Amino acid sequence: MLTAFTAGLTLITISELGDKTFFIGMILAARHPKRWVFIGAWAALIVMTLLSIAVGKVFSLLPKAFTFYAAIGLFTIFGLKMLIHGCRMADSPCEDECEAAAETVEKAEANLGRWGNNPIWATVVEACSLTFVAEWGDRTQIGTITLAATYNPWGVALGAIVGHGICTLIAVLGGSLIAGKISERTLTLGGGALFLVFAIVTAVQGLPGA
Repeated sequence: MLTAFTAGLTLITISELGDKTFFIGMILAARHPKRWVFIGAWAALIVMTLLSIAVGKVFSLLPKAFTFYAAIGLFTIFGLKMLIHGCRMADSPCEDECEAAAETVEKAEANLGRWGNNPIWATVVEACSLTFVAEWGDRTQIGTITLAATYNPWGVALGAIVGHGICTLIAVLGGSLIAGKISERTLTLGGGALFLVFAIVTAVQGLPGA
């Protein structure tokens, strides 16, 4: 349980800083009340985490040997891909992710009126929907699914939810202060190294029941 919690927490806190969802929360918090942005964004990430855990649980029903080698393979592929991509990057702030997030928010702001005259509800819905869409298919979602298939799913879920809460809180309260200091290259290399660590740890633990 503790290992699964640590794995989920580490995956999210390292991978989500500087991600598109991080900048979406940061931008929205500069325009709307921070508490409602946080609630909407974190709610979306909790739902996404639980969906990922459910998918991982389904995969865990497959033969143990399949999920064991598949997890090692996925962690290794993601890790190497991110390391190669990171080595080719310039050591600069996460400008691309920030610009993409800003464009997404601008488009969404034009549709706020359709949620009625309740600004709180509009803010929560906007933060929730934008975060959910941005997180769908993200590497952290794939990583969460893989962890849930190989570790205690409840531990992974709790760790991931806490990690998302921490990252969302940082984005909402102080994202603008650290946005220009977050190196996309460093985060990508760190994420790649983390996935390789997961691959090694999974391999060292050995095939369950073997």
